[in-house]
Amino acid sequence: MAGESKANVIPLHSGSSRSSAARRAAARAESSRRHPSLLTDPGTTRASAEQIAAVVHEIDERRGAVGGPAVDDTPNELAQRISAVGEFIRKRMTGDYEVDEFGFDPHLNSAVFLPLLRGLFTSWFRVEVSGIENLPETGAALIVANHAGVLPLDGLMASVAVHDNHPSHRDLRLLAADMVFDMPVMGQAARKAGHTMACTADAHRLLAAGELTAVFPEGYKGLGKHFRDRYKLQRFGRGGFVSAALHARAPIVPCSIVGSEEIYPMIADVKLLARLLGLPYFPVTPLFPLAGPLGLVPLPSKWHIQFGEPISTADYDESAADDPMVTFELTDQVRETIQQTLYQLLTNRRNTFLG
Repeated sequence: MAGESKANVIPLHSGSSRSSAARRAAARAESSRRHPSLLTDPGTTRASAEQIAAVVHEIDERRGAVGGPAVDDTPNELAQRISAVGEFIRKRMTGDYEVDEFGFDPHLNSAVFLPLLRGLFTSWFRVEVSGIENLPETGAALIVANHAGVLPLDGLMASVAVHDNHPSHRDLRLLAADMVFDMPVMGQAARKAGHTMACTADAHRLLAAGELTAVFPEGYKGLGKHFRDRYKLQRFGRGGFVSAALHARAPIVPCSIVGSEEIYPMIADVKLLARLLGLPYFPVTPLFPLAGPLGLVPLPSKWHIQFGEPISTADYDESAADDPMVTFELTDQVRETIQQTLYQLLTNRRNTFLG
């Protein structure tokens, strides 16, 4: 039998195999240079924070280079809102908030009431505010403003204007009509928001406590006046607000509000129906009551709230608060200042709804 011959094994694609192995080795080396899990010693299983941050930064740069959205380092708005809601619920559940003698709840006011009003203030009425520097940083002051618009939205807009524009974000305490506090839900909400009845005793207490207090001396005469009498100030009463300011030695700040007269243009007052319902007036506007509930939506007039220069009461003696001549003189001065400012603002206004 012939001798055995050895078969020759011919390797196929030997060069290709070596090149593939080389490519895999190079890829592993590249990965080891970039991946944070391989940047540390063999015995370490976690990368350092600096290494991870470097990789994230590189990914962010590459996404930006190809037009992708960059990674935001700050918490998004939704997360902030969820956190704020959670914090609000925690404080309400644990009782971690304060309420003053009038029932004012600053925590509830800043978390619920003011945000609800800001939509009207910013987007609907687009309120412009000027003269905020005339309000004191601290201490008492009495803001006296014109009143109009069928519903007292001017007072609510003034409270947002003061809180959001004052450097100290002070709360404005409104002196409101008794009827507001006779309503079951409305009265409780008004007290939680820091407001109280328009009486001399409460005005004295608020000013004595150093609060920013607002009063609308026209009362229902201003709210319920016809549209033909717009921006014509009604009688300011007997000067009780001046007496309160004199007692507290608080400055009086005239406030002029333009835009509130047009939200519900009142063309008639059904007095018989108002008496039957126990209301001071029953307004008829171009949309109410003909349009039903839609008539309750205020027209989007452009507003301007201007706080005038304060009138000092520090130079008056204690007897001035009970002197009718002094109170009537100051009342007329405040009224005339507001009226003239209204005329100036109206002269500068080009359009009721555009400003």
